[in-house]
Amino acid sequence: MKDSTTDPIGQNLIKVISNVCFSVFVFSVLIITVIAITYQPPDPWESSRALTRVFTQVENATFKVDNSVLKTGEDVASSPIEAPAAFALVPITEAVIEKSEENLSNETLKSGCEDVNVVNCSDPRVLFTIERFNLKTFKSIAFLDYRTPVNGSKPIECDVAWRFRNKKERSWRKYRDFRRFKIGFTDDCSYKVVHAGRWHSGVNARRPRIRVNSTRTSTRAKIAPPVIDEEINDTIPIMGSDSDFKNGRYLYYSRGGDYCKGMNQYMWSFLCALGEAQYLNRTFVMDLSICLASSHTSSHKDEEGKDFRFYFDFEHLKETASIVEEGDFHKDWRKWNKAHKKKISVRKVKDYKVSPDQLLKDKSTIIWRQFDAPEPENYWYRVCEGPSAKYIQRPWHAVWKSKRLMNIVTEISGSMDWDFDAVHVVRGEKAQNKALWPNLDADTSPDSLVTKLQGIIAPWRNLYVATNEPFYNYFDKLRSHYKVHLLDDYNYLWSNTSEWYNETTQLNGGSPVEFDGYMRVEVDTEVLYRAKSRVETFHNLTKDCKDGINTC
Repeated sequence: MKDSTTDPIGQNLIKVISNVCFSVFVFSVLIITVIAITYQPPDPWESSRALTRVFTQVENATFKVDNSVLKTGEDVASSPIEAPAAFALVPITEAVIEKSEENLSNETLKSGCEDVNVVNCSDPRVLFTIERFNLKTFKSIAFLDYRTPVNGSKPIECDVAWRFRNKKERSWRKYRDFRRFKIGFTDDCSYKVVHAGRWHSGVNARRPRIRVNSTRTSTRAKIAPPVIDEEINDTIPIMGSDSDFKNGRYLYYSRGGDYCKGMNQYMWSFLCALGEAQYLNRTFVMDLSICLASSHTSSHKDEEGKDFRFYFDFEHLKETASIVEEGDFHKDWRKWNKAHKKKISVRKVKDYKVSPDQLLKDKSTIIWRQFDAPEPENYWYRVCEGPSAKYIQRPWHAVWKSKRLMNIVTEISGSMDWDFDAVHVVRGEKAQNKALWPNLDADTSPDSLVTKLQGIIAPWRNLYVATNEPFYNYFDKLRSHYKVHLLDDYNYLWSNTSEWYNETTQLNGGSPVEFDGYMRVEVDTEVLYRAKSRVETFHNLTKDCKDGINTC
């Protein structure tokens, strides 16, 4: 006889097993769905978040700022950023020189040996000789073009000017040098360079700088890179007519909590805003006024009213992005509303959580993001967090360091004939914080620096020390082994008689501009990058981690 009591138990067991299996299936589907929704593929501009870590680190909606080095767009590019083809110059090589010599084959020139006490500087062969000498001597320089040599102070001297770029600089910007050469003759009466002068020694070949007209240019005009004339174009583009303003589409950010924060945070936020404007195909309304954080000011207080153009290349920015200056924007906005009954359409966005893709189809003339919430909810870069990071690309390529500061970098590097090594010595607050950096102070002491550098850099080399150590004589012990160069050795380049001083004063409405701590970091960084060999604090000098204990 069949035991009827076993049937309900078996059925119940099957039901329990089925329910468990179904629950596991549903739970697995739920997990996969959550992962699919929340997964963020790497941004091509932030592969493996490497660039994020390069520029700064975000933690609890604030920043850990490394003020000892500064990188911008031209430092991130993996290859040189070339000028448009219409304005590009082909570097001069041995092949280029040989081709130019072939073009002279039918010309009759007097032999150089007819008078060994006089050199005809206008003889093309003199220039070819100097070109070959420069190619052999300055291997880190790409020479772009030369002017015809002119007479120096003596009959056997020639002064010549040329334009160049450093091969380690990834931008297309060009610089000038002019040097004096003592010219002699070989046994076969060919020219040779007997002696080459130092940086900017050929004063007779120096071309006077032409002042740029301060008249503002229209945004409608296409701005070409400064290939023929290297003058800086800092003019602010204007809107144009009322109809131009009305037909435009703008993205406007009110000041938020980023104001007066560190420059790394400012740049991170600014490029978020610029990236959103490009994503929305709108013109970004830009506030050129910067508040410099106390960490970079001599007063040790936050200082407002600093001009963006003191620190960054505004000419390059307006060539690569659609921008309008905030003051002009407000003036045209008020002018339109005063002259027309139909006001400009504005969409005010009070919460950064309104993502850019939600604004993509908005037809308003102005999208106005307002950041009135308390910190950290009012940081600009919050707009680019979360899902927005998948489609907002920060245009790092649009931000380069100021050409005026880069001219100082070139002067410093050129004065060492581009033949120098560099050491980056981070001290300051980190050396005082023994809890996070217990060994840094001792590892960067004068005696320790001498011991460690002797095993890395050959004696009596030019040694540039990029540092935040305020005591100038701190590195005196190195002078017994190297030709030591510090940024303050070149303070004449920003003194009240310098070109930088005159140009920034004019840019600042006649008020002198301080060469502040952030400018020092920019210049130190770029000279450091141009060294033939580079010694870093946290990779070579100390066993401490860059961001403190247990962060290596």
